[in-house]
Amino acid sequence: MIVGVPKEIYPNERRVALVPAVIPNLKKAGLDVLVEAGAGTKAGYPDSEYVEKGARLAENRTEVFQTADTVVQFLCHGANDKNGEEDLPLMRPGQALVGFVRPLGAVKTLQDFAARGVTSFSVELMPRTTRAQSMDALSSMATICGYKAVLVAADTLPRMFPMLTTAAGTIAPARVLIIGAGVAGLQAIATARRLGAVASAYDMRPAAKEQVQSLGGRFVELAIEAKDAQDARGYGKAQDESFYQKQRELLGNTIEQSDVVITAAVIPGKKSPVLVTREMVQRMALGSVIVDLAAERGGNCELTKPDETVVAQGVTIIGEFNLAGSVPYHASQMYARNLSAFLLHLVKEDRVQLNMSDEIIRETLVTQGGEVVNARVREFFGLPTLAAKV
Repeated sequence: MIVGVPKEIYPNERRVALVPAVIPNLKKAGLDVLVEAGAGTKAGYPDSEYVEKGARLAENRTEVFQTADTVVQFLCHGANDKNGEEDLPLMRPGQALVGFVRPLGAVKTLQDFAARGVTSFSVELMPRTTRAQSMDALSSMATICGYKAVLVAADTLPRMFPMLTTAAGTIAPARVLIIGAGVAGLQAIATARRLGAVASAYDMRPAAKEQVQSLGGRFVELAIEAKDAQDARGYGKAQDESFYQKQRELLGNTIEQSDVVITAAVIPGKKSPVLVTREMVQRMALGSVIVDLAAERGGNCELTKPDETVVAQGVTIIGEFNLAGSVPYHASQMYARNLSAFLLHLVKEDRVQLNMSDEIIRETLVTQGGEVVNARVREFFGLPTLAAKV
């Protein structure tokens, strides 16, 4: 079976889906890896390293799609909303596609895959279970985003993060508030602490308190309780507007006293809740920084401009989408490990095995045989339930 790795075409994307280090394990399992020439160069992986590890090189993108049984990408059509549709004519019926496809974004992109007869798998839908932990690409990228968000904030803030005692007096440590203590938020806490800041965090899920404190952060407790704070996959669940209104009122003073606010409150498939209003930004000190990791879904800050950095009332608000892509070497390494683990689970006896009793395969499979087959995706978009196959 041939696994194809095309070069990423999203503007300024430097990551690559597979790195040389994972190829020996794939070859040992009987998979032949075909890499488009130059696919890993911008991430720090030259063609020569792929060849040394046993991969073959393709001259161009068309050769990869024409030859590969399974194509692996970072940003597939759907997740790549700039030029991802350029790959559609290259796909063929029965070909498998694995990568980020943004399954809860627009149903049309999924129908595009179905129309081409592609068997597509979305890494965003990977179950958060012990069995699937090594395949969890979302957590891998969130880890990098949390780390990089703190570095970007520290570079932008006109203050230093650590407390310093100098001949010129003592410098107080920066105060960093993280809103949303998921994977990205927890990594942000750890990174802020390593840089010497005083880190605090808020999350509406009570279970997050222990995790925050274990990293040396202070957990911000509000006199408000969320109903059904998290879903079965561990993600926060959307609340009604009265909850968010009360939450904003209670968070106001903490935000005002913070030098840096990093927001990472994301509800899968839904617009990000507004947690930091224009009025809150006005009350923050000049030079303060907000890094909005929910910018792609509208942002947790009312003044966030998607994929832009703006200054409002003297506060810098960073809404960059692709922070993980700014660390392409390790982002590619982590993603490649996730993908190779998934491929080794998916491919048996030289072909893709669609064992629908396997939760990992059932939950990640989006399109197959000309249909959008994923039950969760169909329910999200209001598509009728598919008849069970006899």
